[in-house]
Amino acid sequence: MALEETVTQLRKKALAQRRPPTPDAYQGVAKERIAEVLRAIDRYTVDRGDTVFALLDDEHESWFTAAPTGTKFCDGASTAHIACHVGILQRGGRKLDREGRDYWLKPLWELGAIEKVFFDSKTKQFIPGHPIPKSSSSSYRLAEDFKAILRAPEKKWRGMLREWIKEDRIRRRLELQAQMVEASRSQVDAKHSDLIRASCQYYVPHFLPGYKIIYIDDADGDRVSEPDRDNLYQAGIKIGLEDSMPDVLLWNPKTDRLWVIEAVISDGEVDHHKVANLTALAKRSGKTGIDFTTVYPTWSAAAKRQGKHKNVAPGTYIWIQEDPSKHYLAEAFKIKS
Repeated sequence: MALEETVTQLRKKALAQRRPPTPDAYQGVAKERIAEVLRAIDRYTVDRGDTVFALLDDEHESWFTAAPTGTKFCDGASTAHIACHVGILQRGGRKLDREGRDYWLKPLWELGAIEKVFFDSKTKQFIPGHPIPKSSSSSYRLAEDFKAILRAPEKKWRGMLREWIKEDRIRRRLELQAQMVEASRSQVDAKHSDLIRASCQYYVPHFLPGYKIIYIDDADGDRVSEPDRDNLYQAGIKIGLEDSMPDVLLWNPKTDRLWVIEAVISDGEVDHHKVANLTALAKRSGKTGIDFTTVYPTWSAAAKRQGKHKNVAPGTYIWIQEDPSKHYLAEAFKIKS
């Protein structure tokens, strides 16, 4: 069952039992206190307030299906989990746009109020950071010192917040988080980044002569870095929150055509939705066209994914890293009437 449907059922079940889908407070913290605290540091929006409220949820079991019994939502929740908690469970509408994380997550992790964590399926634990970029296991939780402020008595929280928000304390928090992230990288395989690098090093020069790499998404920081922004500007492209983010975006200055590469370890093929979304970006940018390649590390990985999902869009290419001398065009079979 899809996550959205599961969360919708949770809400319907609660309403059928004549109880609210979410309580007035999680861990003793109501939305009013969250709003007060975020306004005091000039970070309040409704989406951010509801995000913090979701990350206090210690009533629902973790929405990671492989998480051990007793693991709670507040121990770590992915962008999709938070988007569904806020949009569906709390509000009874549609999930938040996950690309909007730059608005409702980033301003809080930049202060250290929210920590990045990763659900390691091998150890069944959350570890610091996002060692595998764009992984569905990348998650977030509230920092303990920020939760302490939210839970503090009325007469104390403002003083605690004044100390917490000082620049030197923010810097120390972020430095500590960075150190913990580096330690986590050795615990997981960075296969996705390796596959992206192989695509740029071997696939692009051989199959896409004349194309320049103008954007690579192999990190988990800013959605578009300053160097990427300069490259995109030169190519006449402005990526918005509504646009899908490719692993690699290339541009041919002579033909003014784009090419997208998606490197797949666990998911993320060039499917119909991605083709439609990025084709719209190309048209909006005045480009002559756009092409796509899905990259797999091995034939067995490709077979495993496509044997189950069969979601590679017709008219796009497939390249296998272990068989690098050729790529394959996926074409739809048309039955003559």
